[in-house]
Amino acid sequence: MTDISLPWTGEPVRVGLVGAGPWARAVHARVLAAGPETRLTSVWARREEAARETAAPYGADVAADFDELLEGCEAVAFSVPPAIQAELALRAVKAGKALLLEKPLGGDLSSARRLADAIEEAGVVSQLVLSNRYHPAARRFLAAARKLEVAGARSRGLSGAFLGGDFATPWRLEHGALLDVGPHLLDLLDAAIGPIERVRSAGDPRRWVELTCEHEGGGVSQCSLSGSVNAPEGGTHIELFGSEPPLVYDTTGLDYEEAWPVLRREFATAVRTGVPGELDARRGLRLQELIAQAARG
Repeated sequence: MTDISLPWTGEPVRVGLVGAGPWARAVHARVLAAGPETRLTSVWARREEAARETAAPYGADVAADFDELLEGCEAVAFSVPPAIQAELALRAVKAGKALLLEKPLGGDLSSARRLADAIEEAGVVSQLVLSNRYHPAARRFLAAARKLEVAGARSRGLSGAFLGGDFATPWRLEHGALLDVGPHLLDLLDAAIGPIERVRSAGDPRRWVELTCEHEGGGVSQCSLSGSVNAPEGGTHIELFGSEPPLVYDTTGLDYEEAWPVLRREFATAVRTGVPGELDARRGLRLQELIAQAARG
């Protein structure tokens, strides 16, 4: 596991942020500005006033356009809808910038594949903001899971985010939980049990969708996803079953402030060494392929 107690001895990575919505303000801007591994240099968004409000608490600049943002940074973080991310990230790749990307990678599989291929061809560093994967509790869970022979698993990712509030955004309401929450659960199940070879779905992603995943080695997992339910005990919950007692991962009560310093340290390390970790754009493409398969039913 990454030891964030060790001092950071390198120069902070200068990061420009694209987007000024709730997630950009709550996580990206705050985490990147906290350092010492990174420094938030500038923010660009379609609404200048929103960009100004996001940048001001950290003394970051407001870029007049995307090209100006690229000129003032060595890495770009994205907090925009997937289709916009895939389009702008291609321009950042051509400019030789490292990328901190949200999930899903693109608005569809073809755009995700174009971006992943471009990143690989250019040799730039990429990393995904799969928040669970940077939390010490999730890493302990995955380390334990990899020692087990799992016959079956149950999981859920439930919330009322789509019912109203800051995160009931147009693209989430249009595409539902499969694109929003799906990458998190599919990533964890794939990493815990073994590569998913086939995934089938039933239901409406905008209301409730059930996934059945068949894993390499014979394990089977099920996943319930919804952003449209009043679920007091929502969040992410996974149970793995086999010959040993069930292994459980549950985000109830987890403090996600433990995850962000790990994400920041690993991204800056990847940029400075030029070596991406396992949660790179190729991982994002793998998850988007599974989402596309699930969407076909």
